[in-house]
Amino acid sequence: MKIKVIGAGLAGCEAAAYLASHGAEVILYDIKPKAFTPAHSDKNFGELVCSNSLKSADVYGNACGLLKEEMRRFGSLTMRAAEETRVPAGGALAVDRAAFAHYITEKIKSDKNITVVCGEAESVPEEWSVVATGPLTTDALSKDIARVCGGRLHFFDASAPIVSRESIDFSACFYGDRYGRGGDDYINCPMNKEQYESFVKELVAAEKAVLHDFEKREIFEGCMPVEVMAARGADSLRFAMLKPVGLKDGDGNKFYAVLQLRKENAAGEAYNLVGFQTNLKQGEQRRVFSMIPALKNAEFLRYGVMHRNTYINSPECLNADFSLKSNPEVFFAGQITGVEGYVESAASGLLAAIHLLRKIGGARPVIPDNTTMLGALSAHISTPNKDFQPMNANFGILRPLENRIRDKKQRYSALAERALETVKEFKESL
Repeated sequence: MKIKVIGAGLAGCEAAAYLASHGAEVILYDIKPKAFTPAHSDKNFGELVCSNSLKSADVYGNACGLLKEEMRRFGSLTMRAAEETRVPAGGALAVDRAAFAHYITEKIKSDKNITVVCGEAESVPEEWSVVATGPLTTDALSKDIARVCGGRLHFFDASAPIVSRESIDFSACFYGDRYGRGGDDYINCPMNKEQYESFVKELVAAEKAVLHDFEKREIFEGCMPVEVMAARGADSLRFAMLKPVGLKDGDGNKFYAVLQLRKENAAGEAYNLVGFQTNLKQGEQRRVFSMIPALKNAEFLRYGVMHRNTYINSPECLNADFSLKSNPEVFFAGQITGVEGYVESAASGLLAAIHLLRKIGGARPVIPDNTTMLGALSAHISTPNKDFQPMNANFGILRPLENRIRDKKQRYSALAERALETVKEFKESL
């Protein structure tokens, strides 16, 4: 039986390599080297935009580092390529980008179970397949993906930062919604006039991330970055996402400006900075947003992003095994599913391949537990969420520990140890 894989980015190559290593015949489709998307220039597969795109190597102190270790347990092609082409970069897993892409391409093309077809796929297959076309899916295929997924695609990712609840300074904030409505869905982070003016000054002057030309018009027409709005006038934020109207603390105090934090998950372990879609560089986000008193020691689980990133509303159309609800023989993988980042995309390709093979063999799906990064990402793309947006690996999406550990380093280490033990059990169950 032949399995089609559409797209030779990290997710597609990861899926193809896993399937082939287990004896499946794979036909891998990609437009390279005859054509390129606006973001790509290397003729090889698995192209990265920068050498440290694979992020931290720390298994016990970094969520992406933990995800990489989970993937290694399954023989991940991406992880093997990274180790072979690694370059010194302190605690980061940085690679020689050209060598990395060359390694992946050679492994794919030399595999006797993989046939590479250079050409554009214009429709979603109806038989066993993995669709992993990435954030710049071609127009014809995008239209067909929208058709099978029952609605339009999202064509850019405009996400606000997320911080951990434990890192919020609760002496400088209060719970409640506007006009005296109670509840703990929102945490309100007030600023006085001096704090607000200093914050706006630094926000406007902060360094922005560079966008591709093809991204600029589409993204900025679709969603206003907080720093762009701030540049329109000193009080512009006070009439928008920092509006203080209707917000008082328990003593009845009013404030000059207020940032609201909203729960990002049901457990209340992570909070979203409401309205803070941003194109600032990550270090600048940490520096500037930490000027808000309640966030002075904030731990950022995810930084805000604004870039071209075609993705589907996965909770409505995908199962937890990454298969289509409308056709369980078709699987999706990569950023198009709503996972954010290269490693996360490769991980989704690995999971899609694992589940596809089990389904072909007539075995029931076995979904990894959400105490693992693999399981947490599976839960993210399949749990109903009216505000679904792409998500990267972070400790805030894991199931909390039964016994709370206040020290962050110890807590992360405990989460990682638990995850790796669960991954072992998951692998054995396959």
